[in-house]
Amino acid sequence: MSEYSVLPFQFKHLSDDTVLLVNEGGDFVFLDHDTFDLFVRHKLDAADKHFFTLKSHLFLAQEELEVSLQKIAARYRSRKSFLRDFTTLHMMVITLRCNQRCTYCQVSCADEDARAWDMSRAVARRVVDMIFSAPGKNQKIEFQGGEPLLNWDVIEETVTYAETCAEKTGKQVSFVICTNLLLITEEQLYFCRNHNIALSTSLDGPEELHDACRKTKAGGGTYALFVEKLRLARSILGHAGVDALMTTSSFSLERLREVVEEYVRQGMSGIFIRSLNPYGFAAEQAATLGYSAEDFVDNYLKTLDFIIDLNRSIFFPEHFATLLLSRMLTPFSTGFVDLQSPSGAGISGVIYDYDGSVFPADEARMLARMGDRHFCLGNVQHDDWHAIFAGEGLKRLTTQSCVETTPPCSWCVYQAYCGTDPVRNYLESGRELRNMAGTSFCIRHKRIFDGLFTRLRHADSATQDIFWSWITHNSTLVNSYEAD
Repeated sequence: MSEYSVLPFQFKHLSDDTVLLVNEGGDFVFLDHDTFDLFVRHKLDAADKHFFTLKSHLFLAQEELEVSLQKIAARYRSRKSFLRDFTTLHMMVITLRCNQRCTYCQVSCADEDARAWDMSRAVARRVVDMIFSAPGKNQKIEFQGGEPLLNWDVIEETVTYAETCAEKTGKQVSFVICTNLLLITEEQLYFCRNHNIALSTSLDGPEELHDACRKTKAGGGTYALFVEKLRLARSILGHAGVDALMTTSSFSLERLREVVEEYVRQGMSGIFIRSLNPYGFAAEQAATLGYSAEDFVDNYLKTLDFIIDLNRSIFFPEHFATLLLSRMLTPFSTGFVDLQSPSGAGISGVIYDYDGSVFPADEARMLARMGDRHFCLGNVQHDDWHAIFAGEGLKRLTTQSCVETTPPCSWCVYQAYCGTDPVRNYLESGRELRNMAGTSFCIRHKRIFDGLFTRLRHADSATQDIFWSWITHNSTLVNSYEAD
């Protein structure tokens, strides 16, 4: 019998006589119950086939205990590396006006002619000055709305001013416009091409599903014009210059396969199957548009299996699974703000409202539109960078959004991969820090992690390569199956 030390880990008994172990660095192993029992009782023999696996994955250590702890610490630092690049995503709400009235709109948009809801040139320049006060060397500016194209002149001026600031400070800046595409012109597209501006748009599926929620002010569908404008945009920006997001409503929940097929038909680079957020019109119409966390996960995992099979012939990642698999299979952090600990709200991304008010996340701005400005960090018109980003509001938010100190997250097997949503916690309970057990956030993510680990445990070599092709963005791993 070998002497060894058991290193810190969390565990969960799975349904098939298997125990999942995950350590502080995010490494994981599967053990049968008998081996797990021997391991935790310090009775596992060094000759056992699982002994070396546990040792190499830093679940146990022999005489090299100090070295093993240093390795875990290094992996832990890698997972928290997003903290070094403090606030690199800057979302600017150029206007609240919109040419659509989507039934699940999270911000309750203003009418097209309500120019009082536009960001002014002066405020936009103050926002850019704030952005280049941030310590990061690579800044990303994302123009949001409403429909940002309705305040196009301010977008143009912001881009050119930001490029000047980047040149002066020796920093890099990139741009994204989040647009429904319906109003975009050739002139605007050529400006986007000349300034390397990417477009992010919305596509909810085939015409019937897309038009079920994404409507004009008059109540008509938008799909036909969307497809026309998508072709125009790609003809000028190239195929990679435009990508799309979808929002799952009750209309599309059980028809997600059709949504995937539409994304493939339209030549999208992949799909992010996104659940509904309970803000704005979506909150007002929750009874019509909503669904349970359990129903969402059941349909998500069913659709994920369809996408995995699809990837045996084409490269088409599901982006949410890719983010989670990256956390599970690599020691590196991801830029996904919603699943960071401490929360990425404010410290990875921040949003500037049309009037210069600063919020740690888009959901916090949505909450303000619903009448509660609890999360407002300040305003660029009268606060400097230090007052906003080193102020008490963001400090409080950060200290109350660490899964390592949140019950029952602190002992959850998925702690290393997960995060918390303090804004939604506050919306649902009145507190940023809460017991997460039984919340829709916890139910959704736990069940998805369960599903992904089940698929990893039973994955054949082809499925494993598909997952790695998503993580590494290496389509040749998929193309090899097409050749076969």
